[in-house]
Amino acid sequence: MTGMSNVAEPLPKFDFFTSQVYSHHLIAKDTWQLTVLAPISVRRALPGQFFMVRIAGTNDPLIGRALAMYDIQMSTQGTQPYLSVVYTVKGKFTRMLSTRSVGDAIELWGPLGNAFSDRSVDHLILVAGGVGQTPMLSLANAALGKRSFGLQHQTQPFAKRVSLCYGARSKNYLAGLSEFEAACSDLHIATEDGSLGIHGRVTDLLPSLLEGNALGKRIACCGPEPMMEAVASLARDYQIPCEVSLETPMACGIGICFTCVAKVYQSDGEWDYKRTCIEGPIFDAGKICWH
Repeated sequence: MTGMSNVAEPLPKFDFFTSQVYSHHLIAKDTWQLTVLAPISVRRALPGQFFMVRIAGTNDPLIGRALAMYDIQMSTQGTQPYLSVVYTVKGKFTRMLSTRSVGDAIELWGPLGNAFSDRSVDHLILVAGGVGQTPMLSLANAALGKRSFGLQHQTQPFAKRVSLCYGARSKNYLAGLSEFEAACSDLHIATEDGSLGIHGRVTDLLPSLLEGNALGKRIACCGPEPMMEAVASLARDYQIPCEVSLETPMACGIGICFTCVAKVYQSDGEWDYKRTCIEGPIFDAGKICWH
């Protein structure tokens, strides 16, 4: 371990804004899609980046929650962005958030963090476990040139094929399947109870897609840490580049509090702490020190 630098760094560029809930609905068991009216500046957000979300008008809970950008849609006039995030109800904050109604005020700051790679690739393989599908819709649409993000005026596809491997406990927890069917080239499902797709884990879907020539393939992965570690191991075995989006809990989202650090290997083979909200949340899977 080398220790973290004490050199002061400038804050990342982001906007803080209070928005109104535009729509809020259940899309799978315990899983909600929240859409808010947003300032035009959110259009610069890229697939993989996130926003900190906080309930306006309350200090309990005090801190916000990091939620990946699920989608950004523009109004028919092209002047009003609508930002969507997806979350699963697990604790106090998400239980309170699930009670928000159309017109209620929500505080957000972002976009934050880095983005998935947009280097050209023949076959982009997306791997999502649980609520890890949330950053994958925008990534799939961007990769195939169906939608543009990051203030691009024209779509620039960077993948010829995009496959999504999506796993959950049961079919009741699978969210947004129709959207992913429209966005991706092909969709592969695994459920632990066998209620939809193959009976097994999402990693069971991968070997058939990873076999053959490794050149021209890349993996993007998000979900529970044990699943991402298993995907990273498969990627290493098949010699395929893999990026993971870490879901480390955050308090500020802008690199001040140092609560979201992850162990990342450096070029000298030693590991150092990196802030998931600044240097991540997207990392090279081969550089993560999983234990």
